[in-house]
Amino acid sequence: MSEKSHASALPADFDQRDKDWYIDRVVQFLVFLGGISAIFFVVMIFVFVTVEGFGFLLEDFSFSEFFLSPWWEPTDEDEPTYGILALMAGTASVTGLAMLVAIPFSLGAAIYIGEFATGKKREFLKVLVELLAAIPSVVWGFIGLSIMNPLIITLFNVPVGLNVLNAGIILGLMAAPIMTSIAEDALKAVPDRYREAAEALGATRWQVIFKTVLPAAKNGLLGAVLLGVGRGFGETMAVLMATGHAINIPNSVFDSVRALTATIAAELGETAVGDPHYEALFTIGIFLFVITFIINLTADLIVRGIRKQ
Repeated sequence: MSEKSHASALPADFDQRDKDWYIDRVVQFLVFLGGISAIFFVVMIFVFVTVEGFGFLLEDFSFSEFFLSPWWEPTDEDEPTYGILALMAGTASVTGLAMLVAIPFSLGAAIYIGEFATGKKREFLKVLVELLAAIPSVVWGFIGLSIMNPLIITLFNVPVGLNVLNAGIILGLMAAPIMTSIAEDALKAVPDRYREAAEALGATRWQVIFKTVLPAAKNGLLGAVLLGVGRGFGETMAVLMATGHAINIPNSVFDSVRALTATIAAELGETAVGDPHYEALFTIGIFLFVITFIINLTADLIVRGIRKQ
């Protein structure tokens, strides 16, 4: 058989299938490269932060002073101190109040979108939630600085409106969209047969939601809350602008505080590279990285667990 007759005996779509095979392999490689690069960049960021703060960990770090002392005075010429207890208290108080604001708001929105809204109304609300998540944090900070500040002073008759209450409300509104989106996905993952079985037993709409849907989606809802905590714990600009930026262990929601992230943002540009103060700020960054990593990993494992079920 001649080469010409042999070529004519091949399927007509042979070249196209061969081309599709190569395209498929190239796309698979690009997707794999994208996934690996994300892991690589995260690891490199952690390595960079660790290297920059390693000198402080080896020479000036004291566990008792760093974690148990409320005095953060790295610029003291006589005896600099590097205690972050007050900074941790400020971060925890703001994040805790933010979750008190965000959890009812986000769960209520998720229940309405997932269980009551239908058609175009449902799609519109989902898009609106996504748009809220896209508002820059500095814009939220301006809202806290220019709107919430005088409002809190007027309503509660306090001298300063830049405090835990201000930052907690702003941060709660910032964390609510992502929590709403994940909580709505968790509610949607509950099989319809659960709802149908409850309705067949005579349960009302609210009884179906509170007795059946919410317990079935509890792991996904917990994952949403943890991701919201991680979002609040790592926020910088809005917290910097709304807390008053005062090193203080708060006794009430009207006290001004300073957060860990805000301390890094405010002081890093004023320190000399290699200075103990500079390295101490990177040590705070290591601490923040580890905490947020643990929170996000826990949330991811919980969400994966509910998907497998």
